Amino acid sequence: MRAVILAGGKGRRLYPYTLVLPKPLVPLGEMPIIEVVMRQLAAHGFERITIAVGYHAELIMAVMEDGKKWGLEINYSLESKPLGTVGPLKKIKKLDEPFLVMNGDLLTDIHYEDIMAYHKQQGCIATVATCKRHVQISLGVLQYNQDNRIHSFQEKPEFDYDVSMGVYIFDPRILDYIPDDEHFGFDDLMLRLLDAKEDIAAFPFSGHWLDMGTPEDLTHASEEFEKHRKRYLPNG
Repeated sequence: MRAVILAGGKGRRLYPYTLVLPKPLVPLGEMPIIEVVMRQLAAHGFERITIAVGYHAELIMAVMEDGKKWGLEINYSLESKPLGTVGPLKKIKKLDEPFLVMNGDLLTDIHYEDIMAYHKQQGCIATVATCKRHVQISLGVLQYNQDNRIHSFQEKPEFDYDVSMGVYIFDPRILDYIPDDEHFGFDDLMLRLLDAKEDIAAFPFSGHWLDMGTPEDLTHASEEFEKHRKRYLPNG
């Protein structure tokens, strides 16, 4: 199976860590985040990995090398300018069967082969892994009518949302919707697919998922990883 790891961004929200390191090389304990991902993909049957690199590309390439130490075949696609979260896919050759795309900075115990099998069953152009997130608005929320008369008030309301995990399975024809050599994000792609009435499947996931967007998120993820290493590294 084939996977593309998106690792070209600057990770600005994770400053100051990412001033000297690309976000995927920020460590969880003693292990870079992206190495955890590689070990998981190898354990779940993936063999060919393309890492889309840009910011501090030489560091990622030096650490990850050719992937043989994990039983993987790793190659690289280099961005000469930022291309967003989906734009880099257009530069990668031979994406001629369903392939996994994911951010290189996630901590999750999802089984990647399960979402691949689910995608093939659904017959959609794309499958998006989703996870529930509980969000609290830290302010009082007002609603009012066209005459500016307040008719409701909620103090710090709470909501549940299904959010994208940054893990996708794409069919090769998804490349037809991605422009050449332009900054193009996942949000742009979703809107374009919906406008075209394409079928997009959700893969609801109820396991563990952490997005390491901020230093606080990273601290939490590091503690979680050290406590539950066997959960995230099934082969030890």
